[in-house]
Amino acid sequence: MSAGRSARTSFVILDAQSVKNTDSAKHAGYDGAKKINGIKRSIAVDINGLPIAIHITTADISERDSGIALFSLNTQDFEMVQRVMTDGGYTGDNFASMVHTIIEADVIIAKQSDLKH
Repeated sequence: MSAGRSARTSFVILDAQSVKNTDSAKHAGYDGAKKINGIKRSIAVDINGLPIAIHITTADISERDSGIALFSLNTQDFEMVQRVMTDGGYTGDNFASMVHTIIEADVIIAKQSDLKH
């Protein structure tokens, strides 16, 4: 870490990935949007891509709900965060207001059309 740079960040990026797990796994769920039976990994990273928090759920849990759980279970890691960037899977006033209530940060939704430019 260079001098003058805080170990904590004011900006994080949140995303989730549904992945298959083995047939013998006790905990699995079906993500209908991705057509995957397995688990969902939600991860919050800083601007350098370094993980701040990770939360694992069954794949049937929505991205919004798993993101809220990630922030709720790790509030101490997000004390300095002012903005959270996510993709369209987190769209909705309820998600943004819950994030603001839990960690007092604003949510920015990066739309795919914005990313192409």
